[in-house]
Amino acid sequence: MHIMEGFLPWQWCLIWWIIALPCLMLGVWQLKKVMRADREALPLLGVVGGFVFILSSLKLPSVTGSCSHPTGTGLATISFGPWITAVICAIVLLFQSLFLAHGGLSVLGANIVSMGIVGPLVGYGIYRLLRDTPVNIYVTVFLATALADMFTYVTTSLELALAYPAATGGITTSFIMFMAIFAVTQIPLAIVEGIVLALVFKYIVALKPDILIRLKIFSEEQINAARGEA
Repeated sequence: MHIMEGFLPWQWCLIWWIIALPCLMLGVWQLKKVMRADREALPLLGVVGGFVFILSSLKLPSVTGSCSHPTGTGLATISFGPWITAVICAIVLLFQSLFLAHGGLSVLGANIVSMGIVGPLVGYGIYRLLRDTPVNIYVTVFLATALADMFTYVTTSLELALAYPAATGGITTSFIMFMAIFAVTQIPLAIVEGIVLALVFKYIVALKPDILIRLKIFSEEQINAARGEA
């Protein structure tokens, strides 16, 4: 997912930064609001941020010659929403570009848009769609996480296609080509990520259900049902 340093033309780097910056400003405002309202949310913030950093640092070779990795953003966007998740991802991507040679500074805006904005927005949309339904909360977490991962790569494919349209077929052909490269590895990875983070959420439900209720992530009734309580 990390588009490497210097790979995008400067015009596209600028466009993606223009899109990313207002989202980051909104995320910083929401983050300050959460921290003022409930300092006990900080441990959960640290947990979800740690998962974003660790999972998105695991570069796995693809059979197509590229590299793929989980994103870890689904749990963050369920817990704190897409805009705070964008801030978390921006910090993670900055550190990865500086110290791990994953991505780069010029393409940071593009990587934030794909991993920190579009993916979390899709995951958050799935979560909000299913939150007040009879669907099991762990299934909700799984779907939100898996689809946030997949749409990160859909967005990256679009970013690359816009910058490098095919000579025949233009942007559409290029988009299909990039998606085909990523999909072979990313579909099973997204499924595994969804399962892992659903299990992590189950652990949070068991240990700190009060913070989930206080942040209105799920209702007390849903949390009690997930814990097997009457």
